[in-house]
Amino acid sequence: MKNKQEKVHTIGFSLVSKLNIQLWFRLVGTFLMLNVVFIVASGITLAVLGERQAVQAVRHVENYGLPSAEESTWLFNQGLEVKEQEPAAAGYIIPIPPQLQRIFPQETRAAQRTILLPHDENAPLYNILDDLQYQLDVEVLGTPISVVIHFGIAVWVLKTVFLVLLIWQLVTAIRTMVSRAELIRRVLRPISDLAQQTQTLSQGQGPLSIEEMQTLAGTLDEINAARLDTRIDLDTTQDELKNLAVAINGLLDRMRESYRLQARFVSDASHELRTPIAAIQGYVNLLDRWGKNDPEALQESIDALKEEAANMKELVEKLLFLARGDNHTMQINLEHFDLGKLAETMYRETEMIDGGHEFSLETEPAPVLADQGLVKQAGRILIDNAIKYTPVGGRIRIVVSCREDKVMFTVQDSGIGIAPEDIPHIFDRFYRADDSRARATGGTGLGLSIAKWVAERHGGYLEVFSRENFGTRISLVLPRSESS
Repeated sequence: MKNKQEKVHTIGFSLVSKLNIQLWFRLVGTFLMLNVVFIVASGITLAVLGERQAVQAVRHVENYGLPSAEESTWLFNQGLEVKEQEPAAAGYIIPIPPQLQRIFPQETRAAQRTILLPHDENAPLYNILDDLQYQLDVEVLGTPISVVIHFGIAVWVLKTVFLVLLIWQLVTAIRTMVSRAELIRRVLRPISDLAQQTQTLSQGQGPLSIEEMQTLAGTLDEINAARLDTRIDLDTTQDELKNLAVAINGLLDRMRESYRLQARFVSDASHELRTPIAAIQGYVNLLDRWGKNDPEALQESIDALKEEAANMKELVEKLLFLARGDNHTMQINLEHFDLGKLAETMYRETEMIDGGHEFSLETEPAPVLADQGLVKQAGRILIDNAIKYTPVGGRIRIVVSCREDKVMFTVQDSGIGIAPEDIPHIFDRFYRADDSRARATGGTGLGLSIAKWVAERHGGYLEVFSRENFGTRISLVLPRSESS
């Protein structure tokens, strides 16, 4: 799972980065549009300003004639030239369609308009508009004249405003990129948190609790037991969503495996209950036909019914125990006690119950913090298994020892042992290496599952060492605790 997640990070852009880039391009596009509007508005402003000055100059010539040399110098300092028309200067002639000429004043309606850009080749490029000129060639009282408007000051003002606008746009773009990135991360944080939580659940061990499942309620609404093979496509999503998809896919894998095990558990439980029920029905039919008048058949049926009822009771109790454990409704009462003394109690009880095996006990002080009843139940399971699979006269050792920060309750027998291929499965529910042999010993295949659950709920585990026809050693390992 970890390698898969690392691989996901190398594919494509992060969703935060992609959204941030898209928003940034949108902002830049808005700024570009604003700059275009500013440039167009500036051009229109200069044209209107030039037309107004040209009209005033033409009216002045109509009233007073061409300006004198002193007036021309004064006008030039004000950015205006009025002179007799000369050969056309190099510039850009502005074509005015006849339909638009009527919007101009009568004095300059027929004028030819030219934009002049006299520029020093050695001057910087950004100064190309400093000498911008607007020239109108018009005939006044039969005399062709040229009116030239110099826009140097106006262009300088507009360039300064435009530069300030560009600086503002740059600062705004940087601030917006940073703030929006943080905003996007904040908006996507629930997805990241859900991905992390899902990864935690998908990488965890053991069954999911009700609280953990409720945490994901609503996220996987459309997935049911019939569609647990559904998976999320990882190729069409961004990094954050891929992390979530990988985590959910991993969780679905575990859920599918859990569902498979649950289905097998229900099937095995049904099979185990079917067998004693069939036996009970058989003996009831026997009694109904001729067992009532046959004392021998009557006693045999009663003994069989009692045995099958006891087996069913034991099976149901174990099933209820595991069900409460899976639903986290099992009450665990922790207390400090000496595991060695508990082993002595179980040893004495076992000797009184079973007289066909040779028992030995080796103990030392082993303080633990645990539920004494559950630990005794797990220990009793290990002892019962040793009795079942050890021939009469065989030896069974019960040892309690300490190892660093752990204590060990070990049961070692000289029985038939376990095949190597069966050892990984002995803690599976209803698993039995030899069904016929287990049936003869009355086993249900649930004991070691219960012992494992008890060990894990106390922060411990089970150790198994076995060799066929030599014996088996199983140890219940729990954390050591100092007595209170």
